[in-house]
Amino acid sequence: MFNVRIIGAIWSLSMGLLVQANASQKIVTFYPETPHQDRISRVQSLEGKVIRELRIIDALAVEFPDEIKDAKIYSLKGVTNVEEDKYLKWIESADSFEAIPLPSLESTIETIKSGEVPLETPQSLWESDEKLTPEEEKELPWGIKRVNAAGAWSVIDGKGVKVGVVDTGVDYTHPDIAPNYAGGYNAIKPDQPPLDDHGHGTHVSGTIGAIKDLKGVAGVAPKVFIYGVKVLDKNGSGSYSSVIAGIEWCVNNGINVINMSLGGSQTTASMEKAVKAAYDKGVVVVCAAGNDSGPVGYPAKYAESIAVSASNSSDKIASFSSRGPEIDFIAPGVSVYSTFKGGGYKTLSGTSMACPHMAGLAALVVQLGITKPEEVKQTLAKAAVSLNLKPEEQGAGLVDAGKLITTLMQLASLK
Repeated sequence: MFNVRIIGAIWSLSMGLLVQANASQKIVTFYPETPHQDRISRVQSLEGKVIRELRIIDALAVEFPDEIKDAKIYSLKGVTNVEEDKYLKWIESADSFEAIPLPSLESTIETIKSGEVPLETPQSLWESDEKLTPEEEKELPWGIKRVNAAGAWSVIDGKGVKVGVVDTGVDYTHPDIAPNYAGGYNAIKPDQPPLDDHGHGTHVSGTIGAIKDLKGVAGVAPKVFIYGVKVLDKNGSGSYSSVIAGIEWCVNNGINVINMSLGGSQTTASMEKAVKAAYDKGVVVVCAAGNDSGPVGYPAKYAESIAVSASNSSDKIASFSSRGPEIDFIAPGVSVYSTFKGGGYKTLSGTSMACPHMAGLAALVVQLGITKPEEVKQTLAKAAVSLNLKPEEQGAGLVDAGKLITTLMQLASLK
């Protein structure tokens, strides 16, 4: 953890710091064709207690007696993998939802051509902020202005897009979040709502989609639907299986974009399989790169993730930010002011704070009707501005939301 007083606080991804060995709890993966009930009965034959089902990866999280070793579990018919379901410190200190169809790319282009939205290229706030009233200027944190979110709002503001915040939960009573909060899931205690008892998830949510009402702050996509998916406890800790369960919930509930401002230094087959499954189902997965100034962590490092490093207000990479060839984009991550649990606000730093800027930008792209993860990433790259940084520090660069509209206009001119 970095102790830099002048930036208030750095919220560090703890890169998978082991909190509890929990050697008796395993993630047991089966061949896909293995019947569901057979999976359960086979682990129960070894006195295994099923903690949760992880159907997205054909697995069960199971607590076994201490004397049951991995070799014994592997002997069960249909088992392909056995991993320890570690309980990690990821960061420091099924409901029914109404389906709201998103527009197709073609219909969005037709809307622009019809003249219902202005065709002029939005002026970049990097060059001028004359479009903002003094009240609006006060409401926008520097990071929101740096990605020129307001430059897209005349056309896209995230309306109808579902963003799942896989984190410590969300303070859904917060006045800047409540109007956009649409539900969620608590993987830690499934019978309870996903209320944030830590603060991290609420801060992330505000950057993604705090409402624009001239009070508090505004997010990158101020009309998205925010879903709180609580996979970490009040200490920022959680098991691999709880995080995977959160990803699975997002896939099963039609979430368009997942924000994962969490990470670990080691990979697991189960986590990689879950992220890939979400990607294959058309979910955009945006992940924080990590805060140890070293290599990119997991799940950001997976090819199916969008990995985000952190920049400061001088367009330099933050000293704490992880970096490497896996970085896809850079976004503001130092001294980020956003919502916090209890209805308040707080300034925090970390790639955890950079990641939601990109998740909000991804939501804007999805609203355009571009929904496939790889196409979303390609569209964001077209709107990115290369900074004076190495490729492994910034990837494609820092995205200018106004340029998303320019890209759409170019597509419209070709139709």
